Amino acid sequence: MPKAKKSGKRKKFNYNLDRKKMKKQAIKKCKPRIENSQIRNAWDDKKSTSRNLQDMGLAFDPNRSLPIQKKSLTREDRVTKAPVETVTKPYVVNQLEEEANRLQKDSKTLSSDLIEYAQYMIREHKDNFKEMARDEKNYYQDTPKQIKRKLIEYQRCHKEHYNTFMSSLAPQPIDQ
Repeated sequence: MPKAKKSGKRKKFNYNLDRKKMKKQAIKKCKPRIENSQIRNAWDDKKSTSRNLQDMGLAFDPNRSLPIQKKSLTREDRVTKAPVETVTKPYVVNQLEEEANRLQKDSKTLSSDLIEYAQYMIREHKDNFKEMARDEKNYYQDTPKQIKRKLIEYQRCHKEHYNTFMSSLAPQPIDQ
């Protein structure tokens, strides 16, 4: 049987490549970047993924960590118990819980056009949504429900701005 072409060719060492740099690049490529800083700091490269997560008190396989009831026809239901592991790094779970319980600021905003539109509708029609829908400057061809939803969104996203706008619309008492 014939041999493949160039199969007997002698291998040559390439002196132009930096082997140390290539090894680092290969290791970096095969190891994933852990986004969470708490997990990344507690991670041990010498341990497996499941062992690392077990030491932190996290579940590698949620199917094994939660007890499951197995139904059998002959006997009553059995409950398989989850294996009990010791947690050597409980601070990771504590930090993750603390981060999850922290309140996040609602960063949703409306466009300036939509704010101006909502202010115009309030200024012209107050709370009459049917009249708002019939307005000639109803740019978006909105129904009364859609207009009401936009005004509620304006109130929710820009509370202070909405309150100052509404107070400016209120009739001012004349002092004499």
